[in-house]
Amino acid sequence: MTKLGLIAGGGGLPVEIAEACQQAGRPFFVIRLKGFAGADLAGFPGADIGIAELGKCIRTLKGAGCQSVCFAGLVSRPDFAALKPDVRGLKALPGLIAAARRGDDGLLRALLQEFEKEGFIVEGADEAMGDLRLPAGPLGRVRPDERHQADIARAMLVAREIGRLDVGQGAVVCDGLVLAVEAQEGTDAMLRRVADLPRALRGEPGALRGVLAKAPKPIQETRVDLPTIGLATIERAARAGLAGVAGEAGRLLVLDRERVIEMADGLGLFVYGVESEGR
Repeated sequence: MTKLGLIAGGGGLPVEIAEACQQAGRPFFVIRLKGFAGADLAGFPGADIGIAELGKCIRTLKGAGCQSVCFAGLVSRPDFAALKPDVRGLKALPGLIAAARRGDDGLLRALLQEFEKEGFIVEGADEAMGDLRLPAGPLGRVRPDERHQADIARAMLVAREIGRLDVGQGAVVCDGLVLAVEAQEGTDAMLRRVADLPRALRGEPGALRGVLAKAPKPIQETRVDLPTIGLATIERAARAGLAGVAGEAGRLLVLDRERVIEMADGLGLFVYGVESEGR
């Protein structure tokens, strides 16, 4: 069992991975990215390192005996002009800036290559802590009806199309009408926008309508940036009056799965896995 270097941003995913490693007895070490990683990672073995301190990060991981790395958590695109890289980071910076011009996925691929050059194996979050991926069909007791299926199909189409353009991963559709698409603000902010729309356009408690769908971009680096949902997603979807959440089966991560199922069932929302295109 290789020792895992967990390069952690914000949100709940890095904590879940660290806890899963503890439970499985897998050795690990956390790189807490300054300004992004949450305080709840402080209790795990690790170090606080700046996002541009690439050399320090690599030396620290090697010094800790890590053979594999996993990138997890929320990290916003940096202001490259404001970064303070170390020597190794300065060497990599021109390539990363050039890759960033091709979109977020290009930037992620270039960053992973820097770690692979140093001999690290890159693991996806689901590899690091067991299968987090959404299965095909309903995840809980609630199932989408025929009207919901039509909204799921349209929302997935829109989500895949904006992904093809490297815009975002999510879309909200209600009765065939596109209410919102996700860009740099993220899913939670998009759902807040939907909740502010007139109720004539969306559902409400007791009369839930509409669907949030998330799909990976066609060029997506799935070891780093698969779409993710969790408790906050379900809660905000319910506040927006949506009937459920859908995603590509096997290509969407569900954090805190048992509690997500419990919350969705309790609120009357479905969580549904759609077979990926080409399968």
